[in-house]
Parts: sequence; C-alpha cells; structure tokens
Amino acid sequence: MQSSQSMKSFRILLLAALALVSCGKNTQLTGIVKDAPETALTLQLLDVNRFQLLDSVKTAADGSFKYALDLEEPAFVYLFHGDRQIASLLLQKGDKVKVETDTLGAYRTQGSEDCLKLQKVENAYNAFLRDLGCILATEQNPDAAVSLRYVEYYRDRVSFVMQNAKSFAVVPVFFQQVNETLPVFSSATDGFLMKSVADSLSTVCPESRWVKALRKEADRRKNTLEMEAKLKDAQEIGYFDIDLPGMEGKNIKLSDVETKLTMVYFWSSTAEQKMFNISSLMPLYEEFHPKGLEIYAVALDGDKSAWAAAVRNQKLPWVNVCDTRGAASPYVYSYGVRTLPMFWIIKNGTIDPVTEVNDEAAMRAYLRKNL
Repeated sequence: MQSSQSMKSFRILLLAALALVSCGKNTQLTGIVKDAPETALTLQLLDVNRFQLLDSVKTAADGSFKYALDLEEPAFVYLFHGDRQIASLLLQKGDKVKVETDTLGAYRTQGSEDCLKLQKVENAYNAFLRDLGCILATEQNPDAAVSLRYVEYYRDRVSFVMQNAKSFAVVPVFFQQVNETLPVFSSATDGFLMKSVADSLSTVCPESRWVKALRKEADRRKNTLEMEAKLKDAQEIGYFDIDLPGMEGKNIKLSDVETKLTMVYFWSSTAEQKMFNISSLMPLYEEFHPKGLEIYAVALDGDKSAWAAAVRNQKLPWVNVCDTRGAASPYVYSYGVRTLPMFWIIKNGTIDPVTEVNDEAAMRAYLRKNL
C-alpha cells in the first residue's frame, strides 16, 4: 500500500516538474492556421545556410497551436504545412509572438517588431523577383529594364539595412539572390557594409551565429579586394607583392628584398616545420646566401607569439614575417598554397614557373644552376 502511494506521489512530482520545464522556456509562440484543424505542422530552424528540423506541432480542432522554446540568440523559425512555408518568424529570447496564417502562407504576426520587419523583407524580395519575371516574360529587350529594377532594389535594400542595422531582420537581405549564381549584394565592396552591420549586431548579441556568418563573409570579400589589388601590383612587378609585419612589428614588403634570387617560403611554427628549418633550410641558406639568395619566410600562424619564439630560438637569419590570418590569408590564394612548407623562387623580377618545388635536393640543384 505504501509502495503504491509512493509511486503515485512520484508520478505527480514528475508531471509537475515537466510542467515547470515547459513553462520555464523563455520564448512563447501561439498561433492559428485557418482551414487546418488537427493538422501536423513542422517548425524549421534556419542554420545560416540550411534548414534543420526544430520540432513538430499539431493544431487543435479550431486550428490553434502553442509552442515554447529556449533561445539564447535570435533565431529564424519557419512554419511549414506539408512542403509549403506558411510563416516566417524572427524570434528573440523572451518573445511572446502570435501568428495567424492559412495553408497558402498569407500570414500576420503580433508581439514582435522583428517578425514584422522580416515579413517586410520577404515581401519586398518576392515582389522584386516577380517584377524580374514579368520583365523577362514581356520585354523584347529586357536587359536594360532588368538592370534598372536591380539597381532600384539594391539601393532600397542598402537603405533598409542602414536604417535597421541593429535588427537581425537585415541578415537575410545580405544573402538574397537575383538568380542561382548572382547575389543581390554581389560586389566585394559590400563587405564593408556587412562588417558595419556585424559590428552593430554584436552590441545586441555578440556570440550570435549570424554575427559570425556576416563577419566571415565580410572577411572573404575583404580578401577578394586585397587579391584584386595584388593582381594589379603583380602586373607591374611580375609577382604578387606581400606586405606583412616582421619581428620588430614593422611591415616588410617582398618587393623591397633586393637580391639575385628570392625564395618565398610559406611555413608555420609546428614542431615538424621547425625541424625542417634547421635540418634542410638552414644548410641551403648558409651555402647560397653569400651567392645572392635571400629567403622571405611567411609564417601562416594564428599565434604570433609562438612564431616569434620559434624565430628567436632557432635564430633564423632570413627575412621573417607573419600572417596571423593563417589559412584565410589572401596570400594563400594568390600563391596557391596547398600544403606547408611551400616554396616559390622570384628570379629577374618574376616568379620562375619551374620552382614550385618542395624537395631539398631539387631546390639545391636549382640554386646551384642559377647562382
């Protein structure tokens, strides 16, 4: 008898605890879907560039539903009826949002300014795509009309972003597409606006995945601009110039190294590559530096102190610079660095195309022939 009573008490406590957990969730969503009684709906969460299933809910006999979730950062949540998206929501911690929609996706929300802004973003984008479709279907020479509509839309979106820089509703604007291959924000210089917005949003939620995604895209476009600038320089001097800080903190340009042959050496301060410096590179330098060889060593190290310690401890005598961007460095792309260590030789003001060699014996034979 006591055991049965204890089990009953335990079940009551468990149900109460579960109820408290549900009630304790910090974001509440309620809604109604017209013409969808006792119907299964799915909630999809946008994870930067893909949907992932969040949960499913079932409507009551009148089409209503309730859902609660815990949020620590803004989340883009999309309500689906079957395969059709019927509502788009930008939810924040503490929100209490109401949504009313139908099975075709005509929806409205209450309780969140961000949800209203997101809806305006999607409405404007859909209208833009419809306009482009109409132009292509009705105009005999649509190119000029398409360009005019694109410029108009782009300027309007820039204005929207600048006016709402602290709302996460601007994030999808940066990733809209004119078509499968052309983004609305297609210029490398748009990266400056992305960075500015990322800085503004970081004051709201610094660890948000959306802030990180914008910074990553802004950095990618910045690197593109740097690479374009280096391409222009390369046309003048015959190779991609490099300009990075050395051991004293002052930048040293590759183009300032004046010698018969310059070995551009990409490496990092891992134990294996530090051994390579002593066992392979130092003997080459001691033999060929008096004959006109200089080494311009680019360390792709995120940890600048580890690089500096390696240079000091090994007493590396050549030109040493460090790029803390590591694999994200634009020089990785411009010099086609696929593995470390990696070498190129600059001879007579241009890169010698035969000298992408990472073998000590082959490098020694090349240097003996050319010095």
